[in-house]
Amino acid sequence: MSEHYIEFAHVYKTFDRPVLVDVSFHIDAGETLAIIGRSGVGKSVSLGHIMGFLKPDKGDIWVAGQNITQLPESELRLIRKKVTMVFQSGALFDSLTVGENIEFSLELREDYDQANKEEVVRGLLAMVELEDYADLYPTSLSTGHKRAVAIARALAAQPDCILYDEPTTMVDPIMGDHLAALMLRLKTQLKLTSVVVTHDLDLMRRVAEKVVILHEGHAIYFGPVAELESSQHEHIKEFLAMDRVA
Repeated sequence: MSEHYIEFAHVYKTFDRPVLVDVSFHIDAGETLAIIGRSGVGKSVSLGHIMGFLKPDKGDIWVAGQNITQLPESELRLIRKKVTMVFQSGALFDSLTVGENIEFSLELREDYDQANKEEVVRGLLAMVELEDYADLYPTSLSTGHKRAVAIARALAAQPDCILYDEPTTMVDPIMGDHLAALMLRLKTQLKLTSVVVTHDLDLMRRVAEKVVILHEGHAIYFGPVAELESSQHEHIKEFLAMDRVA
């Protein structure tokens, strides 16, 4: 057992090259962790390991306090009821309306009749401020609105933890601000544990207590967001300087 909700302990993963090299970090229940780094450094690979889609070559991973490193798929499915993921693409079904996409997550709920399901869908759309979008199809939505719908669909499963893969990438600043405010609201109101993969340091500062920075496969910083600015690591100083210029 781990005392943390999610923990990586000396995790290694190699594909055609090393992607994660002796990576360790943890997050406690109710906290938000940001995973930061340039493209190809293992951010999304880390999310894949948390969901159990990938297994480490070496090291251990705990999710919901349980070591999932060697769990069979049948037991990983139980973990995925507690931890859900919002993909960068939104991963919505284009043939279903927004409301039907959200309701899809409720199909296996035998304790809900159709009226219950419709009520839950309305409530979730209100939570993400998309009440008037229920009958629209995903193809008519902006990238940001698709992600908000994907968040609502993830919440329908009543998870303890949400993983966000680049939630504000390729959205305009107003929608990015809306998504950040939504993520913060879910954290404070629902006490959700969250992991956010992002390039967006403003988003990191708004929603996360902890951050892990990946560089060339290594976790070169893990700790409080508030202490990041005082890091003396050359790559981190360069990364922060570039963000200030941007």
